[in-house]
Amino acid sequence: MAKILYDVKKNMNTASKSYGQWFGRTKSLETLNTRRLAQHIAEHGSIYTPDVVYGVLEKFRSCLVEMLLESKKVKIDGLGTFYTTLESAGAVSKDKYNVQEHIKGLHIRFLPGQEQEANLSSRQFLKKAEFISIDALNAKPKEGGDGGDVTPEP
Repeated sequence: MAKILYDVKKNMNTASKSYGQWFGRTKSLETLNTRRLAQHIAEHGSIYTPDVVYGVLEKFRSCLVEMLLESKKVKIDGLGTFYTTLESAGAVSKDKYNVQEHIKGLHIRFLPGQEQEANLSSRQFLKKAEFISIDALNAKPKEGGDGGDVTPEP
């Protein structure tokens, strides 16, 4: 089962309705760049060398951006769909809407696939994960114990 690391942090935003409450947040061990991902893919019994996989991933990246900038969605079967959204300020009327004035951002979004065989929806993804507290990783075995008990480090 996949292992998702998490930490629990207190909301310190005084303007938030959730001020003072504690929330779980995922923690990442590392970020794989395209080369490292290509190496990983090639190590999974692929007939392609890491350089070939890297080339395909780089072409995918550039073509994805190109297609999104042409107002197209890009669906990767078994993974999900990439699409764009606008961050926009409101105008008093349609004829007063000005792109330079009202559009504040263009964002790339991702909607996980929900096909039955590789469902990546939030609910199904959650079922595939095992959660491990970052505090548990920072814990050390108690002295004199059998190593099964852990005590958080000071």
